[in-house]
Amino acid sequence: MDNNAIPDVALVDNAEQRTPLVLVLDCSGSMAGAPIQQLNEGLQLLEHELKADPIAAKRVRVLIVTFGGMDSAEVAGEWSDAMDFVAPQLAASGTTPTGQAIDLALQRIEEEKQAFRTAGVAYTRPWLFLMSDGVPTDHWEGAADGCRQAEAANKVAVFPLAVGSGADDDTLAAFSHRGKAAVKRLDGLKFSELFLWLSASMKVVSQSRPGGHAQLPATDTWSSAPT
Repeated sequence: MDNNAIPDVALVDNAEQRTPLVLVLDCSGSMAGAPIQQLNEGLQLLEHELKADPIAAKRVRVLIVTFGGMDSAEVAGEWSDAMDFVAPQLAASGTTPTGQAIDLALQRIEEEKQAFRTAGVAYTRPWLFLMSDGVPTDHWEGAADGCRQAEAANKVAVFPLAVGSGADDDTLAAFSHRGKAAVKRLDGLKFSELFLWLSASMKVVSQSRPGGHAQLPATDTWSSAPT
């Protein structure tokens, strides 16, 4: 996509600094049933919480990338400011092409940063939130290398999340230069608590200055010890 072709109206109308948030969400067949239902409810909660905060509503910029189906990764909702974000209704099926999803997410992050620069909009470091309940079914190692390098260069902050017993902490750790220290494990199906934490974190980060450090809320309301 050529971000220089058509200026994003939101970036023209709203010159506030942005905090980009990319949710890379596992929608493979093993997420069917209660997990995908509660994930959808969590996304609706995230939408509500961000819209309810006057600063986050204008500054947090959301993109959702899903992976599943017939070994495919796709954008489930284009970049939008939180005030315009509408939580998609996700369905679960197929395989787990994690590497493909990460490559797509990193590409879209760089495109969006270029759009910010073109529009003269300041931004904080983008968040890449990777959630999976299984192991990748594609050639993911190259994508993991690129993700680690991007994080080490401060181009993105990576938050890997393991869901359920099928998720592999070691594989998820490969996507962050912080290794296993970066991996959190969801306690049961506490998606509501997870997305409340995420929205609270976004509210804090969106008020910080580019290059600054924000004190994030504790994760003990939704995370459990690694297995």
